[in-house]
Formats: sequence, structure tokens, C-alpha cells
Amino acid sequence: MKIKPFKVEQWMNDYEMDAIYNIAETCVDAMSLSELIQLSGEDKDSLLDDILDMKMTYGYITGNPRLKDAISSLYKGIGRDHILTTNGGIGANNLVLTTIVEPGDKVVSIIPTYQQLYSIPESLGADVHIMYLQKEKNFLPDMEKLKEMVDADTKIICLNNPNNPTGALIPDHMMEEIVDLAKSVDAYILCDEVYRGLNQDGSYHKSIVELYDKGIGTSSMSKVFSLAGLRLGWLVTKDMELMERLFSHRDYSIISCGVVDEVFGALALENKDKVLERNLRIIRENLKILDDWINEHERFSYVKPIAGTTALVFYDYDISAFEFCTGLMEHSKTFVTPGSCFEYEKSFRIGYAASRETLIEGLKNLEDYCRGLEK
Repeated sequence: MKIKPFKVEQWMNDYEMDAIYNIAETCVDAMSLSELIQLSGEDKDSLLDDILDMKMTYGYITGNPRLKDAISSLYKGIGRDHILTTNGGIGANNLVLTTIVEPGDKVVSIIPTYQQLYSIPESLGADVHIMYLQKEKNFLPDMEKLKEMVDADTKIICLNNPNNPTGALIPDHMMEEIVDLAKSVDAYILCDEVYRGLNQDGSYHKSIVELYDKGIGTSSMSKVFSLAGLRLGWLVTKDMELMERLFSHRDYSIISCGVVDEVFGALALENKDKVLERNLRIIRENLKILDDWINEHERFSYVKPIAGTTALVFYDYDISAFEFCTGLMEHSKTFVTPGSCFEYEKSFRIGYAASRETLIEGLKNLEDYCRGLEK
């Protein structure tokens, strides 16, 4: 199977470990396990003793029931049977696409987005149709264009909401329009929801699985819950015929998730209110810092994020996105992601949910770097 290089992941592979000021990070400032245990109120010694006594055999095949109950609490009307655990959100997206998409299928993907959602279908021989979101429309789908693109041949519509990298949030009423469109042609909708729960206003936002029986939502412990190191994700769907197929395909790539990972994942989700209180505070305070910085620098612009942890920032310099970002890295080990990784030039993705100190220092370095570009 031939597949295009995964631009954003290759960028991270090449530079992330050398960065000092990582404002390309997409997860809310990572928690240590000690911090998680303290936040949960569990007795640390007792919990660690239980874990050390666990036998390192295979875990529950479809996911630890305790974890799946905790995952179901993130949704309305979802139970254990609707959930399948995976190796991260990236594993969930891969499983869904390789299960559903066959050569010749028509796939509609809305970008910018995580490259999996269009490059995997393309690699499988699908007929992939791309709809580009526009800054002028606040990076929300143009429903008239989408209606022109989706027809009776469409097998699946792929999107992510909240959006990576722009931080746009498709409102429920527009998601319902997309669902009606999918229903009209009996298409699936795959919605990568790894940033769901990080709305700036703290409001509840419906998952695709609450809106559509042929909807598939994917998520993970990484972005919203600050535990990317667990490498734990999941998919959710009410389509039980599809679930059987997903489970069958899953046998070829994963037997079970890590038993220790699932214990800590369950602990975090059982204390989701405390985790979200911590993380919403971080993204609100840090977005204000970023927004003030953007407003003070006329060569930069963006659509202020509604949700998530990232923003797509456009700049007014005669230099490519790759050159801009590699130059910044060379200047001060300050790390952002080229917008070209998402097919948008003269822009970069910034992750504003790192520690407050990292964000402030990173923006100072960015300002100093740009002074050099103006000479």
C-alpha cells in the first residue's frame, strides 16, 4: 500500500524533541501520574501497590468495563457495547477508515484536518473529494458547497470537530444539517472528536453519535485529558452491524490495550470534572495571552478559536511556512507547525495549551525572530 508522508507527524518527528519552547504541542499541559492520583483523591501507595501486583497479561479485549463506563459518561445515550478501545485516537481513526473504505468508494473530507482523514482513504484507492474551509467563513463548512459535493455515491464524510488546527467549532445546528445530508444518501460520518469538551465557554457540545446512528466518533486521553503518554483512545458508534466489522478488523492490529493504561484512563475519566476544571482554566488563560499578542502584532491574524487547544495563525512575510517555522526553530528552539502541513501556506499552527511560561517565552522568541525578518 502506498500512502503519502504524514506531514504533521513527520514535522513533529524531526523537531519536537529538540525544542525548548514547544508551542506546537496540541495537548493541554501534560499531567504526571502523581498529579492525576492527587487530583483524584486516591491513596497513592494503595493504588500503586495494586498496580504493581497486577499480572502483565492481556487486558479486556474490547476494553476494561470500568474504563468503558467512564467513557460512556462523556456522551448521552451511549453504553459499553457502543465503545471499542484503541491505541490512541490515531488508532481509532485508522481502524474506522480501513474497515469502511474500499477501492472506488467516494469519500468527502473537510480540511484543514488531521491528514489521516483524507490520506488513508486515498491510499485505499478511494475517490477522495476535498472541501477546504475558509478563513473568511470562520473555518466553518460552506453547506451549499458540501451539498454539491455529497451525492448518492458518497460512502463516508470525514471531519473533525472541534477543528484541528483552527479551533473552529461546528455548532449543533450545522452538524444536524450535515447529518441530514448524510442521511439523504445513507453515508457514514466519521468525526474526530479528540478536542471535544474543551469549549472556551464550557458548554456541552453533542457528539456525532448523539445525532446520527451511522455516525462514528473517535477520541482519546491525549488532548482534553492531558495523558497522551497512556496511548489510549476509543471509537463510539450506535451502528452495531458496523461495530461487528470494526471488531473483526481490530483483531488484525490490536488484541487489547495496556492494562495499566486502562486503569489510569478510567481514573482520569471518573474524575473528569476535576481534570476539565484544571484544563479549561489553562486554555482560557492562555488563549487570552495569545489573543492579546495577535492583536498587538499587525503582521499576524487568525480566527480566534472557539474550542480545542490550537489556532492557525497567518503572517504577512514573504517566506514559506516551512522556512518560517524552521527559521524560528533555528533562532531559539521555539517550535510551531507549518500551516503547509495542513495545505495552508503562510501560516502556522500554534498550540496555546502548554504551560503559561512556555507560551509567554515562545511568543517573545517569535516576536524577536520576526524582527530579523523585517531587516
